[in-house]
Amino acid sequence: MGGICSRARFLLYCAMRVVSLAILSAWTLALLPGATAGADGFALVSPSTCEALAALAGTPEAQSVIRSAEEAMKRAAHPLPVLHTEGTLPHRGIYDQSVEAARDLPAIRDLALAWRLTGKRAYAESCGLYLASWLGVYRPSLNPIDETRFDAFLVAFDMVHGSLRAETESRMAGFLREMAEGYLGERDGTRETDRNNWQSHRVKLGAMAAFSLGDGTLVGRAEAAFRRQLDANLMSDGSVLDFGIRDALHYVVYDLEPLLTAALAARAHGLEWYRVKNREGLSLEDALAWLAPYAEGRATHEEFLRSAVRFDARRREAGVKGFGGTWDPKGAAVLYHMAARLDPRWQALAAGLGKPQAWTVLLLGGIGGSADPGGR
Repeated sequence: MGGICSRARFLLYCAMRVVSLAILSAWTLALLPGATAGADGFALVSPSTCEALAALAGTPEAQSVIRSAEEAMKRAAHPLPVLHTEGTLPHRGIYDQSVEAARDLPAIRDLALAWRLTGKRAYAESCGLYLASWLGVYRPSLNPIDETRFDAFLVAFDMVHGSLRAETESRMAGFLREMAEGYLGERDGTRETDRNNWQSHRVKLGAMAAFSLGDGTLVGRAEAAFRRQLDANLMSDGSVLDFGIRDALHYVVYDLEPLLTAALAARAHGLEWYRVKNREGLSLEDALAWLAPYAEGRATHEEFLRSAVRFDARRREAGVKGFGGTWDPKGAAVLYHMAARLDPRWQALAAGLGKPQAWTVLLLGGIGGSADPGGR
């Protein structure tokens, strides 16, 4: 009888302890500056999404990603201490080396995804080796144009977090914090790059890193930066700041893609950024509506004819694809596939622009990044 009583007292103590810890955790969260329900420790791909991927292993998209992962396993990582393509032309400086090294970033994502699809540990181990190689060499430059493709790096970590070596996990935490705090730092708004596409990419990377860290204060700063960028970058007619400067739909897409990625990350955490309105009463939906006639082919635009940036003329003269001639609506395919994930209004337009990338179908049904590695 005494043993039964002792066991009952022990179970009661455990139950009270669990309740006390839950109350303490909730109380602590409520006191955290900027605490938010959106800070739960992944950049874009939730644990439940990761767990559901095994059921998709037989799809054509999965097989495409697995083939890509197999190719990645056949080659070594190519990390550099810094990537740099912004403001440079092909075959100048480290442009070519940077483009080659950056091939690792989607490869890392595909390896992580192949592991989640198949359960084969070899993919996770290869992904871990790639991550460790980069984290051992690379240091964030906080140039958002050079680093925008690191969104794939962060998405990969969503899928392999907790399965890596302790040293790699620790280094990744440091990398994320450096990126989040660097990109979400205070900016006075006086420079053009505090308001143009550069800032859109800062918002994307900063928000994803903040969500990955699960840091409520940083998530709050990311949302504030997102709102400021809507104020600074969306014009009263629905166009974006960069269109007026560059006279190019190329830059409308390049401005909106990262902001939509940030909105997708927020949606994954239960936060609504897509319909946030700026001081003019405009949201990302309005900017997409402004671009839609061009994406649908009902209107056309000659690119960069009146650009105020001299480098655009240099790229056109060098024959860099997309920096002259009539804008190709297929350049907005990724953008509208992303938008369709947030708003069914854009599904038909997205479908008319072509199929989304395989990994985007598997993870989010349309999220992706710009395929253009050129300087901005």
